[in-house]
Amino acid sequence: MLNEITIRNATINDIELIRELTFKVWPQTYSSIISKEQIDYMLEMMYSNKSLALQMAEGSQFIIVQDTKKPVGFASYKPVAINIYKLDKIYILQTQQGKGIGKFVIDYILQQIKDRGAESLQLQVNRNNINAKSFYEKIGFRIIQEADFEIGNGYFMNDFIMEKKI
Repeated sequence: MLNEITIRNATINDIELIRELTFKVWPQTYSSIISKEQIDYMLEMMYSNKSLALQMAEGSQFIIVQDTKKPVGFASYKPVAINIYKLDKIYILQTQQGKGIGKFVIDYILQQIKDRGAESLQLQVNRNNINAKSFYEKIGFRIIQEADFEIGNGYFMNDFIMEKKI
């Protein structure tokens, strides 16, 4: 199954595809965790054409995950310190979850950043996103901090910061 999974670097030309995947995954992932209003606000804040283009321009590496050339997800990561990278996003279509694709993508990213001298990969996960938190723990991430981030309009991201040493 995983032998048909491929990963390619995304470009500015993939922004619409990233948005399309996001708008499929986000409501399913977050509707039981945060309000529809907060989802809409965050989608506009983080996934508008302008925001995605800016993230790419500022050094976030986006990748597209494909199953037999059909897009099934995406991820993005970036350096945040000399030897620390941050996984900003990883989203796999719900119909494709549970097949090992998420681990495959994280293993790919870990290899990419290890080759660049990274010693760890960090991420933020909503404290109430039990499935994602469990997945990350299962593949070796550990909680290093609990943090609340004000994101505007009275909304907060209530997250765990997790890390995996390489």
